[in-house]
Amino acid sequence: MSNLTKEEILTILNAEDTDILKYMLETAKYRENNLITYSKNIFIPLTEICRNDCGYCNFKKNPDDSKAIILKTKDEVLADLKEAEKYGCKEALFTFGEDADEEEIVQLKLQEYGYETMIDYIVDICQMTLDETTLLPHTNGGNFSYEDLKKLKEVNASLGLMLENSSSRLMELPAHNKSPGKDPKLRLETISNAGKLKIPYTTGILIGIGETTEEITESLLAIRDLYDKYGHIQEVIIQNFTPIPGIEMENWPEPSLLDMIRTVTAGTLLFRDTDVSIQVPPNLNNDTAQIFLLCGADDWGGVSPVSPDYVNITSPWPGIDELEKLTEDAGFELSERLCIYEKYINSEWLNDYLLEKIANLS
Repeated sequence: MSNLTKEEILTILNAEDTDILKYMLETAKYRENNLITYSKNIFIPLTEICRNDCGYCNFKKNPDDSKAIILKTKDEVLADLKEAEKYGCKEALFTFGEDADEEEIVQLKLQEYGYETMIDYIVDICQMTLDETTLLPHTNGGNFSYEDLKKLKEVNASLGLMLENSSSRLMELPAHNKSPGKDPKLRLETISNAGKLKIPYTTGILIGIGETTEEITESLLAIRDLYDKYGHIQEVIIQNFTPIPGIEMENWPEPSLLDMIRTVTAGTLLFRDTDVSIQVPPNLNNDTAQIFLLCGADDWGGVSPVSPDYVNITSPWPGIDELEKLTEDAGFELSERLCIYEKYINSEWLNDYLLEKIANLS
């Protein structure tokens, strides 16, 4: 059970003046070590077609866009993976638009490549990654059914899906009003099914898209409840909305630095009695990233030396050397990790083939 009540989290999220510093200092009591982790990955968008049309998104492309990735071939993906191996990447982050195979143009590509459904294609891509490279697949492609998650579990070291927010009210706002897949009931069901299947999982919240502090609180508590029930959540991302020219919400205000400080602090204190990591994307907070380490964040997430962040295309990754300097300057030590956390590397969570691949990496 959570060690903080809803009222206590709200108090942190609404803190002012020196109370903010008081809560930040409180997080230091629960830090077990001086390590700040990251995963060296390659980010591969398998398709940029998506049924959702989020107001903050620059990832989705129109099917008739000549520059859009309709569906990468296996050869294209393998070439990307082999390039990533040269840079010592250990994670293959596969992203794609949700239910992309609802579009005829994607269906035709799937048939051309010899697949019936998107999930058949994805599973084969992940299997190829395991068979022909040293990288570990981590798939993040929206909501999946229980049966599809069961298939993905066999060929992924971990999976991920951002909850973003647990409030259905946001479905009426520009962020999600054209995105049926962002229905929080669907997303909570997917995350719950991953727990039932014992899949190591990454999730998180997105702030600055019109939510209230009460809705942030309920979202964090929803994630904590799922962790308490299944134990499968290995990290919680606290991500800030950043406007990008050309998106529907390009003139929408960003969350303030204090909004992020309060939220990261609240997330840290909510999970203080667990081994769940709190992650803040460094590329979305170039000038302020270090402050979140002082709020309890202990992970930078995936950082790639070979590919951009296709979801936040105007926010380049810091170099690993730069990330190390930022971390050490704040008094911490940078440490590389896998896309699956150590506590899950056992037969309770992974099949023998995945365990063998990880052992060879180590």
